[in-house]
Amino acid sequence: MDKVTIFDTTLRDGEQAAGGTLNVQEKLEIARQLEKLGVDVIEAGFPITSPGDFEAVSLIAREVRTPVICVLTHANLDAVDKSWEAVKGAENPCIHIVLSSSDIHLFYQLRKSREEILEMSCSTVARARKHVSNIEFSAMDASRTDPAYIYQILEAVIDAGATTVNIPDTVGYATPQEFGDLIDGVFQNVPNIDRAVVSVHCHNDLGMAVANSLEALRRGARQVEGTINGIGERAGNASLEEIVMAIKTRKDFYNLTTGIDTRQIYRTSRLVSELTGTPVQPNKAIVGANAFRHASGLHQDGVIKMPSTFEIMDPKTVGIPGSSLVLGKTSGRHGFKERLAELGYSLPEEDFKRAFTAFKELADKKREVTDKDIESVVAEEQRTIAEAYRLDRIQVSCGDRGIPTAAVQMTTPEGEPRADSALGTGPVDATCKAIDKIVAVPCKLTEFTVKSITEGIDAIGEVLIRVESEGITYTGRGADTDIIVASAKAYINALNRLLAARKTVA
Repeated sequence: MDKVTIFDTTLRDGEQAAGGTLNVQEKLEIARQLEKLGVDVIEAGFPITSPGDFEAVSLIAREVRTPVICVLTHANLDAVDKSWEAVKGAENPCIHIVLSSSDIHLFYQLRKSREEILEMSCSTVARARKHVSNIEFSAMDASRTDPAYIYQILEAVIDAGATTVNIPDTVGYATPQEFGDLIDGVFQNVPNIDRAVVSVHCHNDLGMAVANSLEALRRGARQVEGTINGIGERAGNASLEEIVMAIKTRKDFYNLTTGIDTRQIYRTSRLVSELTGTPVQPNKAIVGANAFRHASGLHQDGVIKMPSTFEIMDPKTVGIPGSSLVLGKTSGRHGFKERLAELGYSLPEEDFKRAFTAFKELADKKREVTDKDIESVVAEEQRTIAEAYRLDRIQVSCGDRGIPTAAVQMTTPEGEPRADSALGTGPVDATCKAIDKIVAVPCKLTEFTVKSITEGIDAIGEVLIRVESEGITYTGRGADTDIIVASAKAYINALNRLLAARKTVA
């Protein structure tokens, strides 16, 4: 079976999702998990766009050694050089040049002729060739481009030194039949196509990104680009976990394979959701909460007798434990560690001690601790470790006749305790105002969402908060059995991200 190269662009295209901004350390954490997952290429960022992205790409290039580390750049000679500066520390560096090819982009956006685009394409590929041997070129909006012009560009950039040519469905316009025909046309009409890998990058505006990607692979493309959970611009990108599991589950049809350790899929999905603040819809294929749950009595009966009657995949193959090990306040370190391992977590000893302490505190409040509770505990501890300002204590007074009041004590980045209080229209408003007095950074709260992580009256509540400052949105998340405490944690998390971003720029 032919091996498909898995190109992950979660840290570049995925981060372009509205509200999905990541700081440098969060990008590194995701990159390390992508390495565990076994992706072949990590597109670490777009270093020309900001100092923060440059720093993140440079750090990932130095720290993550197994996959190819790729950077995106405009078709501009200076941008190519700066991108090389960011990625040059990588074991296997790649420069990815992108330039529009469709007439609608050329006329309305770039104001350039086809001849000018062709010259820019070749000159920047040649410039990249001075730095690296691994060069990808993307003809943006290829699915709306005259096919004859696509063939002309691809032939020229391959002659100039491109080793991978990417055919993007940038705005999610193509249907599987159309996109497959375009890939066929590339193989039939580009004379030197045997000297390059054909890649595809599909968006999900019409809900066909995965279908288009799989059809392209069936027609001969051997690299596929996408993101974890399908996050990205507008309606998102092709979901990598869906493509990988389609290839694995239907190997009889596709006759393809990947190097992905599928048991790391669920853990990777949760991490990306946690750090970007983008929840996974319950009915999401492969990683959604309902992906392996059965409500119908008929289905339940079949699964009990033989799982394959209604499950075409074993949940364990994507990292979702099939067993049910109940933990509570009498559970010990060994049982907790075993459950963490089943959920895909391998924590350093100090992190494990903190997580175990938090687990014990939760177990005193709840009769039984579920898998999702454990995931929330680990995520909350990791959030807290990375934060500059930390919540120590909170006290709230409210009621239908009283004035909502909140008193908050926090630890500053210098390690000093500070406390303040405030009145508000409600307990959450009062809490945020008290935090504002301590942190003193101007911003506007634009989104507040609460959900229950598990069932039951003693469930952990998870709060997502987005704040806006100087036109940029920052996302924070917090979880606790007390929803006011969870709200405070989420707000502080968002403010810490804002401060970290400002520090990077400075």
